Amino acid sequence: MQSRISASRTGRPRSAAADAAILAATRAVLVELGWSKLTLGDVATRAGVAKTTLYRRWAGKNELVVDAVAELFDELELPDRGSLAADIEGAVLQFAAILSRPEAKTALMAVVAESTRDEPLRERIRTSIVDRQKRLVLEGRARAQLRGELPPEPDPESATRTVDLIFDMVAGAVVHRTLVSAEPADEEWVRGFTRVLLLGLKGADDPYDDVPG
Repeated sequence: MQSRISASRTGRPRSAAADAAILAATRAVLVELGWSKLTLGDVATRAGVAKTTLYRRWAGKNELVVDAVAELFDELELPDRGSLAADIEGAVLQFAAILSRPEAKTALMAVVAESTRDEPLRERIRTSIVDRQKRLVLEGRARAQLRGELPPEPDPESATRTVDLIFDMVAGAVVHRTLVSAEPADEEWVRGFTRVLLLGLKGADDPYDDVPG
């Protein structure tokens, strides 16, 4: 289990199986009961562990639910599909597929809504979900630079701004499409989105010109 879960107190070693069961149970209970009715007792019962096991690992419901959501997005990968455009398509389709799952949809909407009045929760979302998933942008940009598809950034500050902007554009568009508009982020939509992302509204060169098919 990754470092997003706070270290346990001194005592017996952490159980990865128990952690996985607890996070899966959290997502299941969220779908069944919603944020307001979810309790750590419900999660413990569903996971088949003692309630004290949860309290040794998480300070409260907020931290637990964010970690349960973060685990879903850790499934995202960026396979090398031969071009920047194809790589983006692959990552966006994976992201949309995760968001289409009831447990992801319910959990993400719940923590985002709750975070509007809870700054510590908002910060945990940033560090446990947003900042960690920026790894995909970093990986994709580095791969595209090695292929000669993107120029190197002039300085670290500019590179950071670019990564933040790309992440915001991709995550914002896909979340809005799937969770707000409730429209499918299918291959046609993803292809169009990728074209606009890479070309802008008045781009001259089509990144699909060199992509087979």
